Amino acid sequence: MTNKLLIGFWRTIVGVPPILWQKQIERARQKVKKSTRFMSPEHRLVHHYVVRELPRVGGPVSAERVARDLALGVERTIEILRELEKRLTFLYRNEQGQVLWAYPVTAEKTPHRITFDSGERLYAA
Repeated sequence: MTNKLLIGFWRTIVGVPPILWQKQIERARQKVKKSTRFMSPEHRLVHHYVVRELPRVGGPVSAERVARDLALGVERTIEILRELEKRLTFLYRNEQGQVLWAYPVTAEKTPHRITFDSGERLYAA
C-alpha cells in the first residue's frame, strides 16, 4: 500500500501532496513522544491493564484490583494512577479512586459505543 492522503471536495476526490501532510504527522508524533516521556514500564503496564480490564469488568476498576493483579504495591499503584491522571490524557478516576476511563475506553455512558472481537461492549472515551 502506498502512503496517500485523499480529500473529497463535493464530487471530486483529490490527492494531497505528501509535503503538506508528512510534516504534520511528524509534529504529532513528536508531541506524543514528548507527552509520554514520563512513563516508566510500570506506568505503561498499569495503563494497558486498565484499558484491557474496563471492557471485561464493564465498570470502574479499583486501584486495589490493579495492584493485586499486577503484583504491585497498592501505594505504588495509587501513585502511578495519580501521575497518569495528572497528565489528563491517559485516565480519569472517580471520587472513590477507581479508574472510570482509560483512553480509549470508558465505563461512563457516551454516544460512542464499541464492540470488541471478544464480544465485550463498552463506550469510547
